[in-house]
Amino acid sequence: MIEYVNQPHYLVAVDCIVFGFDDGQLKILLVKRGLEPEINKWCLMGGFVGAEETPDDAANHVLKKLTGLEGVYLEQLRVYGEPKRDPIERTLSVGYFALIDIQKYKTQLIDNYQAEWFLISDMPKLIFDHNKMVSDARKALRYKASLHPILFEMLPKKFTIPQLQTLFEQVNDTKVDTGNFSRKITSTGLLIKLEEKDKSSSKKGAYYFKLDKKKYAANFHTFLSLIPSLKP
Repeated sequence: MIEYVNQPHYLVAVDCIVFGFDDGQLKILLVKRGLEPEINKWCLMGGFVGAEETPDDAANHVLKKLTGLEGVYLEQLRVYGEPKRDPIERTLSVGYFALIDIQKYKTQLIDNYQAEWFLISDMPKLIFDHNKMVSDARKALRYKASLHPILFEMLPKKFTIPQLQTLFEQVNDTKVDTGNFSRKITSTGLLIKLEEKDKSSSKKGAYYFKLDKKKYAANFHTFLSLIPSLKP
């Protein structure tokens, strides 16, 4: 067997930053670490890349193990490789961010992992460099959402324009003009208006919409004009 002589060997892991949207708030899914060091402290969910796995395979495996579901929107973020990021052994970690509909996945979470949703604003201090990963993922999400309609991944099958606007504002940490947002979002042609209304917030109510999945797949660039000033 041919080997690379006198070259160091490292562990490779994946860490998943899982975002969701619930009750008008952007949230993040955290778990409690099950081993020393930092046992029982909050962290991102992750694991090591198996000998026969790609990093993408490992990330999907971690998500399925925790949520019980597949097909989650998942995107590679970057590699984290500071020599002392893990005090046990030199470990490179490939970061990923995922977007899910919390209501769809709520009953699937496995209790053994003590998974819990936190408001981004109330997130606890995480182990190692996981806070840095979350910060990087938020920037990546903000930038990607200004170019592509990925935020629909965090919404239920039917939703209102105000719900979508709130999510957009939460992700970008800004306020947008309601009328202008409504005009721009409907002009994308990605939405199908339903007859049903959500009257939980007012007597007049707000019409529900659903995503036109065919146009969503074919026109993945149509959010480019929504917030053109966003930067990564």
